[in-house]
Amino acid sequence: MQLVKTPRDSLLRPLQIVSGIVERRHTLPILANILIRKDGEKISFLSTDIEVQITTHANIGTGGDVGATTVAARKLLDILRALPESGDVLMSLTNKRLTVQTGKSRFALQTLAAEEFPTVAQAEHYSTKVTLPQKTLKHLFNMVHFSMAQQDIRYYLNGLLLVVEGNKVIAVATDGHRLAFCQVETEQEFARQEVIIPRKTILELQRLLEETDEPVTLEIATNQIKLTFADIELISKLVEGKFPDYNRVVPKGYKNNFTIGRDELLRSLQRAAIMTSDKFKGVRCIMGPGSMKISSTNADQEEAVEEFEIDYGGDLVDIGFNVTYLLDVLNNLKCDQINIALGDSNSSALISIPDNTDFKYVVMPMRI
Repeated sequence: MQLVKTPRDSLLRPLQIVSGIVERRHTLPILANILIRKDGEKISFLSTDIEVQITTHANIGTGGDVGATTVAARKLLDILRALPESGDVLMSLTNKRLTVQTGKSRFALQTLAAEEFPTVAQAEHYSTKVTLPQKTLKHLFNMVHFSMAQQDIRYYLNGLLLVVEGNKVIAVATDGHRLAFCQVETEQEFARQEVIIPRKTILELQRLLEETDEPVTLEIATNQIKLTFADIELISKLVEGKFPDYNRVVPKGYKNNFTIGRDELLRSLQRAAIMTSDKFKGVRCIMGPGSMKISSTNADQEEAVEEFEIDYGGDLVDIGFNVTYLLDVLNNLKCDQINIALGDSNSSALISIPDNTDFKYVVMPMRI
């Protein structure tokens, strides 16, 4: 049965979309495969790791046959990447083997039965439906993703809290040492609902979403979220658990605050970070009337000191931070200026954008 006859890139793109979540090592060998379904010209590609499932479609089929098979995702992707860009790629299925041909190159791959492929069951009822431009959702995730925990025993921190309430869509992430908050407004109105999206799903969406005004639709159920955009459908399980109350974490009423150039602070911290060690990433920041001093030392008694003038008339504050947490937020922000609000040396710092209440970043102090 002939499956596909198309230029290489027309086949490569959908495969790249779905192969991102395919695990190299899995308890179920078939999960290293992708499911290819053919219905005449319509071809669908599907991958899953049981938690997340991605499907995409392309009109690249040849002949009127209907059929399905599964084949090793990485091998097929590597073959296509290695093929020349010119000329059509022909894919056919014969005797449980998938043949890939172009010019004088020919590859025969083993397949596993499509009936054995475990797909994620869709929720029967999605209680909330949100539509946003792709670039808006991508921006929302970009502003907070770096604060997600990676392998925390508090599993609900290994993801991103998504809240819909009123006309706002809010994203929050924390690893217990820092917290990032970002919100966008929509023309829709929602009853409050909050869900925790797994870390892997967020990273995959950042890869797939594009800087475009094309819409993305989010449909939220009690234990599942479905996102539909372009030719892509992504279904993900949600993380169960109670996310910390972010409103209690964000400090309010700090009197010691100042505005500073983002790029100037970023460069100074990057230089100071050179003198920190892999085990200890601490930098010391001293804010006094009109000045800020950043310093770092290491076990070899080496030292870096950065000083610059700031428009500040508050208390003398001597505070330590993990420099990585500061660099993460400064690298992700695109604004020229940032505002820093401080309590004392034992209180969290609040980083925000001047005249903008849509983004907040809270970072805990560190003993130096």
